[in-house]
Amino acid sequence: MKKRRLGNSDLYVSEIGLGCMSLGTDYAKAENIVHEALDSGINYLDTADLYDYGQNEEIVGQAVKGRRDDVIIGSKVGNKFTPGEEGWTWDPSKKHIKEGVKSSLKRLGVDYIDLYQLHGGTIEDPVDESIQAFDELVDEGLVRAYGISSIRPNVIKQYVEKSNIVSIMMQYNALDRRPEELLDYLAEHDISVLARGPLAKGMLSSQGREKAASKAEDGYLEYSRDEVLAIAEEWPSFTDSDKNAEALALQYVLHHPAVASAVFGARTTGQLADSLTYRTAPALTDETYRKIQSVTKPLTYQKHRS
Repeated sequence: MKKRRLGNSDLYVSEIGLGCMSLGTDYAKAENIVHEALDSGINYLDTADLYDYGQNEEIVGQAVKGRRDDVIIGSKVGNKFTPGEEGWTWDPSKKHIKEGVKSSLKRLGVDYIDLYQLHGGTIEDPVDESIQAFDELVDEGLVRAYGISSIRPNVIKQYVEKSNIVSIMMQYNALDRRPEELLDYLAEHDISVLARGPLAKGMLSSQGREKAASKAEDGYLEYSRDEVLAIAEEWPSFTDSDKNAEALALQYVLHHPAVASAVFGARTTGQLADSLTYRTAPALTDETYRKIQSVTKPLTYQKHRS
């Protein structure tokens, strides 16, 4: 599996990574998916303290026992919750971030987290205080590098200008092309993108039309339901006999050098296998890339902030 450098850090992540939020709470089933991903060459696992209220971190930690040196673990902080209770509140304070990392380390069963990310962010946040917390965690050796998970341009630009972030995690796929307005800017600042949702809720997968019929019942961003269905129907035509729909979707977001990894979710080993075809798929040509852009929309965050 090819790897790309995360910003200016010493972290090199696999071009496709496993988003662990979809694993569920069946430990044996989840571990099997993680092990197959690692055996395939994936080295980036993305989790968060909020996923299943900490249980997801526990599953990831259990799955990587004995293989810690082979794995880049990304987790997130900023949503304050009490295990066993529903709901959470936003808390980007230094106090919460430094308490949160201790809880995550315990659940993961590790001594450090490779990539620690602020799980959101608003322009009203105490940004300088949050940044100080992350910088201190790096100095203390509890975190190797840090980033943010955000789709808010104003928040992103604050961190680009003020902090030592190495990455931004944001939703990016051929249907949601909003990040493209920021990719060159991030590349200029040596900050990498971790692209979540590259399969667009499955609408750009091998079951794209079926997924689009249900996921885009009321449309999707600026697309009407019929437009999404039409793209899902046409999507397989951009592939060839050696490339499936999943591989194409992953290749699209990885086409820009600012993107370090396309982070997909898998609820089953079958879904994992579909995305793993990326490893042997023929390279995406510039012609196919432009053709995809010609049938999709160059959306902007100004119009769609959610």
